[in-house]
Amino acid sequence: MSAPAPSMYSSQAKAMAEKLGLKMGRANLEEFADTLLSVARANRNILALTSDSRGSGKLGPFAQALPDQIVELGIAEQNLVGVAAGLASAGKTAYAVSPACFLTARALEQIKNDVAYSDQPVKLIGISAGVSYGALGSTHHSLHDFASLRAINNIDIVAPADNLETREVVRQSADRRIPVYIRFGKAPLYDLNATATVFELGKSITLRAGTDIAFIATGETVIHAILAAGALAESGVTSRVISMHTVKPLDVQAVLKAGRQCRAIVTVEEHSVFGGLGEACAAVLMQASISVPFKIAAFPDEHTVTGSQADIFRHYGISMEGLACRAQTLLRQDAQ
Repeated sequence: MSAPAPSMYSSQAKAMAEKLGLKMGRANLEEFADTLLSVARANRNILALTSDSRGSGKLGPFAQALPDQIVELGIAEQNLVGVAAGLASAGKTAYAVSPACFLTARALEQIKNDVAYSDQPVKLIGISAGVSYGALGSTHHSLHDFASLRAINNIDIVAPADNLETREVVRQSADRRIPVYIRFGKAPLYDLNATATVFELGKSITLRAGTDIAFIATGETVIHAILAAGALAESGVTSRVISMHTVKPLDVQAVLKAGRQCRAIVTVEEHSVFGGLGEACAAVLMQASISVPFKIAAFPDEHTVTGSQADIFRHYGISMEGLACRAQTLLRQDAQ
């Protein structure tokens, strides 16, 4: 029997989560599958398509409940996207589910031409994104997807931070007539948003107020920014934590406001330092002539270390401890 995967959180991080009153939710992918089943029961035009990922995409219950609304394409990502585009052109609402690393690399031409250029409102679901596959290594990591898709016109990019954001993006995307890429990891996540939180695609959510450091984070990294903010508060540092769930279109006003009101900014993402959330935020600030100490917490231009997702996050400083350290370094720089 294989050893259990290391927890995504150190004992200190777990203690901080408890102190902040955070409760553990489910993996976003599980929330996605249940929400998709719910909306598909109410709308027979909603279809799920998979590329040999019915099990890993948690769509087994969907297939049992709605066998006429799911299509299995096998290990053929280009066909998956092409068929989804064809169904969308016939008025169907198609959710194409595949591992993010293969969906956004093998099928990039089909995403560009069949979906975005042809203006077909396909919902592209990248599962096990970032370094979720852990020890399977770089062939199975998707640290390029934001960069690749940000350069393509006519596609939104969303990475939910918790179960509420996941439920809302599935529900809202069903009615949107624009292509969208939605990115999910595998780890269970803490619930960060109150049930009354208003979620809107393209509008970030400020989870914590502060004017010393601003953490602008997306996807599974948001919880680590929240925990870092809690740790920094113990030394008197106030932290603004922004869940930038929509990477494209970016909430430009939230970025500008953070640049004008906070002493420093750290962007956080499970992606390469090139072409992702960090560079998008930097471009917004530079073009507005806003100068502020700034750091991108992401994966550097090197062969990624091998290990569990938790190991990799800790190695690259995408953890409570690592992010708090980055913030303190920037604030010392600002004070000089």
